[in-house]
Amino acid sequence: MTLRLRYCTALILFAAALVFSLSTPACAVATGGEGEAVRVWFAPLTPRPGEPMRILAVAVDGELTGLRLTGPDGAGEALPTVRAGGPPWSLRAVVPVAVAGGYRIEVLRAGAVVARAEIAVGEESAKRGSGRWDLASEALYAAWIEHLFDAPPEESLSFPSLEPVLRDPARNFLYDYLRPGEDARISAEPDCADLPYFLRAYFAWKLGLPLAYRPCDRGTAQRPPQCGPPRLDTSFVGTRAAAEAFRKTSRDLVNVVHSGNARTALDAEACDFYPVPLTREYLWPGTLFADPYGHILILTKWFPQTDTSPGVLLAVDAQPDNSVARKRYWEGNFLFAATPSAGPGFKAYRAPGRSGKSWRQPANAALDGRSGLPPFSTEQADMAPGDFYARMEGLINPQGLNPEAAYRSTLDALMEQLETRVRSVDNGENYMRAERGRVVAMPKGPAIFETVGPWEDYATPSRDMRLLIAMKVLAGLPERIRRHPELFKLGDRDAEEAAAGIEGLHARTAEERFISYTRSDGGTWRLSLAEIYRRQAALEIAYNPNDCVERRWGASLDAEDFATCKRRAPADQIARMEQYRPWFHETRRPPR
Repeated sequence: MTLRLRYCTALILFAAALVFSLSTPACAVATGGEGEAVRVWFAPLTPRPGEPMRILAVAVDGELTGLRLTGPDGAGEALPTVRAGGPPWSLRAVVPVAVAGGYRIEVLRAGAVVARAEIAVGEESAKRGSGRWDLASEALYAAWIEHLFDAPPEESLSFPSLEPVLRDPARNFLYDYLRPGEDARISAEPDCADLPYFLRAYFAWKLGLPLAYRPCDRGTAQRPPQCGPPRLDTSFVGTRAAAEAFRKTSRDLVNVVHSGNARTALDAEACDFYPVPLTREYLWPGTLFADPYGHILILTKWFPQTDTSPGVLLAVDAQPDNSVARKRYWEGNFLFAATPSAGPGFKAYRAPGRSGKSWRQPANAALDGRSGLPPFSTEQADMAPGDFYARMEGLINPQGLNPEAAYRSTLDALMEQLETRVRSVDNGENYMRAERGRVVAMPKGPAIFETVGPWEDYATPSRDMRLLIAMKVLAGLPERIRRHPELFKLGDRDAEEAAAGIEGLHARTAEERFISYTRSDGGTWRLSLAEIYRRQAALEIAYNPNDCVERRWGASLDAEDFATCKRRAPADQIARMEQYRPWFHETRRPPR
């Protein structure tokens, strides 16, 4: 069944549950034969004369090609748009200065009008959707996430927290959506585990939707986390809630959820996220990836493979210091392993739905895909890591890659990871300077990976574990070519010849790529990738913020950049890091 046919079938089944009005301002219904397949949304909810009006057209059945606007004076024009997706597919546009009166927007696909919507600027809007997590709401959520973190794939995208992202109307379609000034009145500093919940809660606030989340334990070495009954928050439903209502909800959330919420068993019913099929059709922006060790990423955008460039899958994550950064999919960022202590993989939010007069999270059996939303699937449970990565590589680069392109893509991802570590180590160094003389307490055993306080905020054991894995992935590419030549476009070369070529390319390129870090005296020091590889053993114990920044970049006592080091971790902490070194050398997280 084709993607378009599958969506049309889903929309027919879904239509009986959806009733919208064409004249509804702010979330107008698509017309032109496509039913609910295309929707047009306006922001803010009540557009004001003299201010910008944002437009977002979202489709679940195919690409959109243009937006045509007719203003109060009757003049029509084609709007400049930013295209994204899909699925879902979207077009974003802005009317820089709206004037009082009626506007009509027409959505085009290959020259044909597939949707029309109307809005009256300066008049009170009636509604903003169905008030349910239905296909239209979920498609808007995916498009919102994609535009929120949009940038060219080669651009490094990071922020000190989520706040500057949400406060940028060029990124955030829902900025000041309900009333002027509301986004300036909220704090947005979620960490890794909070980020998917925070984004869902923010979207629910703006769209008037319910929210559900569960208290969970952290699991054990023998079983994944388990969760209690859901907590249902309906404070946004049926009202334009004030910023204070969102502040309360977000505080309640972060006091309950943690990394265990995303690592529940893949067949669990009592959980907030359920596993989805590994197909391009269902891995929408907003889909969560939970690794087996507690890290969480959120998909943001797919760039398809072309004849001249590899495909790219991008995601964002948050760190304990509240920074938010965009990452590309690869083995060094997306860790997948079979372990009894977690249910890892790609998962979707189990949004609460109407059940009589109340709300409840749907059971797995009800998540059958007929609504057009991603169905429940346990196919990831049966995958070995090699099979998982091969499947994902096939989705990202369905035409395959030649070895040189695969190397360059993997190298770029590693350099991106190193640049992110530069910022993280700098954050820790800034904290230590501000808290001059303070010693950050170091947890014992596996708790170095999961704790609270300054160690969680400024130590980097989890990040460094992923970095060491990433370094092994890049260096191991030649061996992967030898073992799995079927994954590569080798042309007339055999696997050994191609692998040897990549070994030579790696040796040359590692001397030509650099990162720079700020030393203890404020000066800048450059490290080549080759030097970082030579320091790989030192990086196994480089995660402690009590050490000087030079040590954190693996400088030995006789290294030139070590000369400015002014601080060492306490002797007992150094001894424990040596004790824990095998975890990092073997890139194997210990059981809890």
